[in-house]
Amino acid sequence: MNPHVTEFLTRTFRHFNAGELLRAAKALKAHVDEGGHVLLAMAGAMSTGELGISLAEMIRKRRIHAVCCTGANLEEDIFSLIARKDYQLVPNYRDLTPSDDQALLERGLNRVTDTCIPEQVAIGPAETAMVAEWKRADAKGERLFPHEFVFNVLRSGVLRDRYQLDPVVSWVHAAMELDVPIFVPGWEDSTLGNIYAARCLAGEIRNVHTVRSGVEYMMKLADYYEATAPRHPLGFLQIGGGIAGDFAICVVPMLRQDLSRTDTPLWSYFCQISDSTTSYGSYSGAPPSEKISWGKLGVDTPKFMIESDATIVAPLLFAVVLGL
Repeated sequence: MNPHVTEFLTRTFRHFNAGELLRAAKALKAHVDEGGHVLLAMAGAMSTGELGISLAEMIRKRRIHAVCCTGANLEEDIFSLIARKDYQLVPNYRDLTPSDDQALLERGLNRVTDTCIPEQVAIGPAETAMVAEWKRADAKGERLFPHEFVFNVLRSGVLRDRYQLDPVVSWVHAAMELDVPIFVPGWEDSTLGNIYAARCLAGEIRNVHTVRSGVEYMMKLADYYEATAPRHPLGFLQIGGGIAGDFAICVVPMLRQDLSRTDTPLWSYFCQISDSTTSYGSYSGAPPSEKISWGKLGVDTPKFMIESDATIVAPLLFAVVLGL
């Protein structure tokens, strides 16, 4: 007999980060149950950490309504979809020497903590499919966002014969199926972003702007926020720090201050899961209250900061929101 996750957490997660997790989860569930929407800002290596197993369910059950993520999280969900059985685990990663990592490189294995992504099986097929899609758009004078190119590749079925996982565990596949808005600031620092830049440098893609930019993503996010927040108060769930979180949350002060649209609602819920503890000068470790002074959150906005490993915390939080 399997106990309900929420029941177990309610009984045992009572203090410290455990208590903060339960409070944040219940507040997020109430936010969604009352008609609120949620934007997930996702940094780190969550896709390689297989967060898609639970995140895809959150998307399909309409508990996550938009995603702002790094280019790495966008592409690594696809890498995982087509090559997960060829990934290699290195559980003793803390014992590796620089020479050990050099040996992994020579074997075509790119390490993310304890997980090695095989270049030839994962990145190679994705690169081939994406380059073809970029060139097709370039020849037609078409311009799309990074995630739109990924959606086109998935919809085309060109990679389907390579799937090693059921798409039910792919959060990008779920977002594509439901046409969930995705925003990918700084995409050019990802593996596929590097490949795109290389193809432009090689002259294979004539118009560097075939892939639309981060500024255009911000404009798209502003349109999304203004169309959504007045009808469905928008909550902000952040995993990690860096550009995924900072880019998305700044849309509110941009609208209110730079465009003088002072009636723009503030974010109506905020939770950050991060192992960066509160510290001086660290955006990733800034407490939620600091965001009040920047016009992102209000005094009464529910605010939570869970200082822990997101690969542990996020699935538990999702379970509560899903009513498990």
